[in-house]
Amino acid sequence: MAFDGITVSALTKELSERLIGSRIYKIQQPESDELIITFKTKSGQYKLLVSVDPTLPLVYITNDNKPSPMNAPNFCMLLRKHILNGRIVSITQPSLERIIRMEIEHMDEMGDMRHKVLIAELMGKYSNIIFVDENDIIIDSIKHVNSFVSSVREVLPQREYFIPNTVNKLDPFNTTMDEFVGKIKKMPMALSKALFSSFTGISSVISEEICYRAGLDSSVPTEGFDDSELCKLYSCFSKLMSDVKDGNFSPCIIYEDDIPKEFSAVSLQEYENYESKENASGKIIKIEKYDSISTVISEYYAKKASVTRIRQKSSDLRRILSTLIERNVKKYDIQLKQLKDTEKMDKYKVYGELINTYGYSVEKGAKSFEADNYYTGEKIVIPLDDTISPLENAKKYFDKYQKLKRTKEAVTYQASETKKELEHLESIKTSLDMAVFEEDLIQIKEEMIESGYLRRKGREKGKSKIVSRPLHYISSDGFDMYVGKNNIQNEELTFKVANGSDYWFHAKKIPGSHVIVKTNGKELPDRTYEEAAMLAAYYSKGREQDKVEVDYVIRKEVKKPAGSPLGFVVYYTNYSMVIKPDISGIKAIGDN
Repeated sequence: MAFDGITVSALTKELSERLIGSRIYKIQQPESDELIITFKTKSGQYKLLVSVDPTLPLVYITNDNKPSPMNAPNFCMLLRKHILNGRIVSITQPSLERIIRMEIEHMDEMGDMRHKVLIAELMGKYSNIIFVDENDIIIDSIKHVNSFVSSVREVLPQREYFIPNTVNKLDPFNTTMDEFVGKIKKMPMALSKALFSSFTGISSVISEEICYRAGLDSSVPTEGFDDSELCKLYSCFSKLMSDVKDGNFSPCIIYEDDIPKEFSAVSLQEYENYESKENASGKIIKIEKYDSISTVISEYYAKKASVTRIRQKSSDLRRILSTLIERNVKKYDIQLKQLKDTEKMDKYKVYGELINTYGYSVEKGAKSFEADNYYTGEKIVIPLDDTISPLENAKKYFDKYQKLKRTKEAVTYQASETKKELEHLESIKTSLDMAVFEEDLIQIKEEMIESGYLRRKGREKGKSKIVSRPLHYISSDGFDMYVGKNNIQNEELTFKVANGSDYWFHAKKIPGSHVIVKTNGKELPDRTYEEAAMLAAYYSKGREQDKVEVDYVIRKEVKKPAGSPLGFVVYYTNYSMVIKPDISGIKAIGDN
């Protein structure tokens, strides 16, 4: 999601409500392109983070602290000199630009009342924090921009501050229907792209939302729409802009399969229609709504960063697993082919027996002979080596039979072991897909070391400290339900946490989590069975399927064969149900 003008508008409204009338208590510059400003209000303190990192410019209220350098940078010292203890007079946004202007009233060295403006421009690689006086003359900026860097606008002390219009976009608050339709018609591109390319402060997500509200296909080129359809689009556009202008915001985060996908300052009806259901790509959509756009921004980027960090940190484990799985798949295919070749062994045994029985009638030098197969009652033609005797031919066939029999016994065992290993590797891969925290990766790595897939490095003495815990849910009827996030947790849940009278759930014949329902000696209601099955289906390799078959059984029926891999169990008496892997309505406890 782009940090667009609508998000900035919601932020401006929130900051105005909280900070106007407050005083600047503290100014820090923890990074070269970042400020943290602390404000004192009658209701307490607020910290505002302003980052103009070109890859991710952000502004939001935060509770987090960041260490500052021992010696404050020059820009930070300048702000402290001018506006420390200054009072916030106004916080505004020019039109729908990605700009926040904070006007500050303060006393100068002579005791006279003065006004300064701190401007945050959130424009990608052009982002900047600019400090100007009451006449919009630049005092200084966190980034200096000279004429060699930009021919459009210099950002240097004593230069006049202005907002350059380099893309010729229209102001969405002051666009008539005729201007709207005329502008869109002139854009030879997909409808959604034409929208965000034509108007200030509109992101691609908002463009898609406007097209959705108008019932128009956003991917169709603009020439594919007539005036009546574009007028309908303008109506939806105008309604959304009126909500923004009036401050009617509904901050939210959109999740796809628990991964943050988008955030928005306004409701996204396109996603709301899919909430708790599968979207077109088969993923479960969940929407979390908030009262504060600052909370949305901090939560979204924190969770997004967490997912990215986990994927980066798990990349080595994924690469090792992929190599092991690929190697074992090839080995298993070869073993299956070898087993198929052994299907001929019984035929060779019959050939040998029939030659011993009817060999006396075989003419010398014959290359084959026909005999009655007394096992089936049918005629059978047996190939012969004409250079040896019938007795030697029989021995030759018996030798082939014995060789294939030994091969079958050995390869059957080997294929069984390879299949078990593949299932184990697939279960570890499923655990990696479920990992949310770095502690989860530590536990998965530990399992791979114990299973012999990784070596413990010299500096890693003994087992890693395990702090990751199973997921915890509460059923609608109040029963505790636990989900193992990896095979170590699966083993612990099934054989240490669960009592014999508790219930155990697992997706049928596919890698997945062990799910335990603590019965506390009570009879489980049908709804709890269904919710536990949903968890088992969702936390399995089949989570993207429409339906998943789930086995469930009382825990005392679940056994662990001696010498089997972590998480591997057997059971011989069970119930099954087919269920949709949707856990959106199940209450999670803790850090799930």
